[in-house]
Amino acid sequence: MDFELQPNLTGAHVQLRPLVPEDFEALYAAASDPLVWEQHPEPLRYRREVFQKFFDGAIESKGAFAAIDAASGRIIGSSRYYDYRPDLREVKIGYTFVGREFWGGIYNPEMKKLMLDHAFRFVDRVLFEIGECNVRSQTAIQRIGASFVGKVDLPGLDGTLHPMLVYSITRK
Repeated sequence: MDFELQPNLTGAHVQLRPLVPEDFEALYAAASDPLVWEQHPEPLRYRREVFQKFFDGAIESKGAFAAIDAASGRIIGSSRYYDYRPDLREVKIGYTFVGREFWGGIYNPEMKKLMLDHAFRFVDRVLFEIGECNVRSQTAIQRIGASFVGKVDLPGLDGTLHPMLVYSITRK
């Protein structure tokens, strides 16, 4: 069975569905707050032209999701699968964000649970690459059981190398 990178995933509070070009304005509304990106390796992503590059990459990845608040039907953020390696039985989850009003609650953990549950039908390990200064995301990923495995320098959209911390969750 092939790993479907953009299934529809439904939880109690959030729904994940494939991101489509028509989602730009609604997703940008969630992303346009500078505080969402203040700890991120690319802190200017709240700017429309910078976010457009991020969004275009998400669409091209064919693994990106729109995260939708089940109660309101509003797009509140995004995440994606990327770097699927069937030979190693692993995939990465990342590029995740939610609007600030949805921080610290049930949304991000539920998004990750939905994605992990789906991924573990096909892989044995899921990796997360998080900016070295992004303490919020590091804390969030550790809360769901991820373990630190190392550090890498990865190019951003502008080609600048960013130090990233790598975390892993292995299928039980």
